[in-house]
Amino acid sequence: MSTISYLEAVVVGALQGVSELFPVSSLGHSVLVPALVGGRWATDLSVTRPGSPYLAVLVAMHVATALALVVHYRRDWVRIVGGLWESLRRRRITSPIARIGVLLVLGTIPVGIAGLILEAPLRDVLGKPIPAALFLAVNGLVLWLVERGRRAAADDSAAAPTPSDDAAAPQGATVDFSAQPTLPMHAVAPGRAGVATAVSAEDRSDARVSRLGWRDALVVGGAQSLALLPGISRSGITMVAALRRGLRHDDAARFAFLLATPVILAAGLLKMPSLFTAAERPVLGPALVGSLVAGVAAYLSARFLSRWFHTGTLRPFAVYCVVAGLGSLAYLGLFAG
Repeated sequence: MSTISYLEAVVVGALQGVSELFPVSSLGHSVLVPALVGGRWATDLSVTRPGSPYLAVLVAMHVATALALVVHYRRDWVRIVGGLWESLRRRRITSPIARIGVLLVLGTIPVGIAGLILEAPLRDVLGKPIPAALFLAVNGLVLWLVERGRRAAADDSAAAPTPSDDAAAPQGATVDFSAQPTLPMHAVAPGRAGVATAVSAEDRSDARVSRLGWRDALVVGGAQSLALLPGISRSGITMVAALRRGLRHDDAARFAFLLATPVILAAGLLKMPSLFTAAERPVLGPALVGSLVAGVAAYLSARFLSRWFHTGTLRPFAVYCVVAGLGSLAYLGLFAG
């Protein structure tokens, strides 16, 4: 019977923590890396082989990843829970952060249903190296195309004549709150001695994200369901959907990570008891060590990406996914031949 070594657990834990948040697909990497390494790794780290302990270990690592996201976004979650409670008490949405909480609840529904119905069948059929490599390349192509579309739209907007100050903004136009030279009265808060002070960047992000509609939340949340395909990134495809609904990169990343947290945590906790069966007892130690590594890697990844998407785009990740996906396909094809 195969087991999982501490070295395998550490490597997979680091891989899980990074690739779950980077838009490069943790499931795709969890399938591809063992196949590319080969040997004992391909046997121990198989998501489709009956009786493999790998799935139980991945469950623990997913829980650690979700907890790392909770820690990183702890201020947001405290504010979201408080806003939802206040809205329930007053029976109306009382603030932008409360509306974000409602949007997160709505966005979680589609992927929750899809996960319960489709996760196991899709994993058993597609959780193999060749499909994972193909979907990883597709993931990169999708990231590249959405960035290309945004750049073309930005070029068209820059080439268009500038409207007069009193002209109405076109329907569907995106307002960049961070670029406003003067804040309106509702965007200031009373400071000491009644002096108005500008709202924080956090509040401006709340205002932008909260402008999403109910349908937008369902579309963005439903996009997560595509991550059931190994090679399609949960964070990447969610960001793509959010960008298409008009969010900026930093807001899209924040919303994607907040949206992913309850899904990853709930799915992990639901399957966590499988790790404590007699059959999985030999992998408890490696699972614990790998989970600690995954949690630290996820926390550091969240910190990095939160800064990256203030100015960066999805293009580098798109290139990586296409190269890694096609390269894996070529290698596996030659190896299988």
